Amino acid sequence: MPSRKEEVYRPALSGKKIPLLTLDNKWHRLFTQTKSTPEIKAYEEQLNDLLKRQGKLTNEVKEIKKLKTRLMNQIVEKMDTLDNEEPSRNENQYLEEHKRLINDCNDKVNAYQDELLDIPKKIDEVNFQLMLETMESCYHTLQNNTEEIDEIAAWVAEIRVELKKKLIYKQEKEIMNQELYAYMHDIFGANVIELFDMKYNPSDRQIKKSEPENKK
Repeated sequence: MPSRKEEVYRPALSGKKIPLLTLDNKWHRLFTQTKSTPEIKAYEEQLNDLLKRQGKLTNEVKEIKKLKTRLMNQIVEKMDTLDNEEPSRNENQYLEEHKRLINDCNDKVNAYQDELLDIPKKIDEVNFQLMLETMESCYHTLQNNTEEIDEIAAWVAEIRVELKKKLIYKQEKEIMNQELYAYMHDIFGANVIELFDMKYNPSDRQIKKSEPENKK
């Protein structure tokens, strides 16, 4: 029974060519940004096994056909040496063995070619399942990242409001200190202020705070 994912995505992807994912470097790079899953790893292994099997069978068919050609050429060469004479017992055995080997080659080629006809369909199906699992993993990562982005954005917005309030409050306190110091200086004079060890000067404080920045 097809899964919910298949019911949703298979019709939408009908007729679209999906690249062989395990052969695509961009697919592998996805997992620097999202996590692989046991399902993804299982389908990845299946797909790689099918691709290896396909490659092995293709090479086997080529080698068997070469062997068959070589065996047939050897039969032709042997027949030419007989020059219409009856073959000896050893020559008959030689010919019969070659014919048997050629029949074995035909049987193997037919079996391998039958399997090769089925493999592309299996590859497409496993590749499709791998794509579904990859899409689901990426979607969850995107969803989680978006939730965190929204949370951070809300926090930053809140901090900006709080920071603005704090800056305004800081400026108000600095102005209050400057005015208070000026009133005290005007009323009591510098000598009285020094007598009470009140050497705080808001203007000097501002200059000292800005000096490190100016030196950079």
